[in-house]
Amino acid sequence: MNHRIIHPDGWKPAKGYANGMLSPDGTLYVGGQIGWTKDQTFVAKDFIGQMEQALRNILDVVTTAGGRAEDILRLTWFVTDKTTYLAHQAEVGAVYRKVLGRHFPAMTMVVVQALIEDEALLEIEATAFVGLRN
Repeated sequence: MNHRIIHPDGWKPAKGYANGMLSPDGTLYVGGQIGWTKDQTFVAKDFIGQMEQALRNILDVVTTAGGRAEDILRLTWFVTDKTTYLAHQAEVGAVYRKVLGRHFPAMTMVVVQALIEDEALLEIEATAFVGLRN
């Protein structure tokens, strides 16, 4: 199998993982993205800001692989604070639509005790199908 590593231009190198793996059939697996920038710096300290950055990171990986937001089939969200997520539903929806539009793939949300990066408030992984356009 000739899986291809997907790494957006200008991103700091991932250490010990891949941001994306594209299979020969066009299925793209996007590793968990957190709310840091391409330089692995947390600019946003709040949930909504980190959520927007994580979604933008996912979209960057998808577009680097030749896809677009509508190609995302599944999102799995890992959040450290369910109360914060629920308290900001209107903002969550608005920011989601701003980044990914009105495309709503299958989604799962899991509440976790902590994430590897201490500043991270959430992590989102994705699966997309970018076809054989590449």
